[in-house]
Amino acid sequence: MTAEELHALISAGLPCDHLEVAGDGRHWDALIVSSAFEGKRLIQRHQRVYATLGERMHTDEVHALSMKTFTPAEWANAQNH
Repeated sequence: MTAEELHALISAGLPCDHLEVAGDGRHWDALIVSSAFEGKRLIQRHQRVYATLGERMHTDEVHALSMKTFTPAEWANAQNH
């Protein structure tokens, strides 16, 4: 799995206003900004991303994924501070 492949998988399954992915092929960090996170708690946001990745989360393709998830408004607010 490459960063580009993981980026494509997330963006194909989730409408993203902003998406950054970095990692070493097994351990990944993702910053995801999506309107799909509106009204969702942190655990629900992460579950949505996990659902998008499906079985890849249960194999060595994505061993670990650390996420920062924002709604567009939260992201805009974070950028101004």
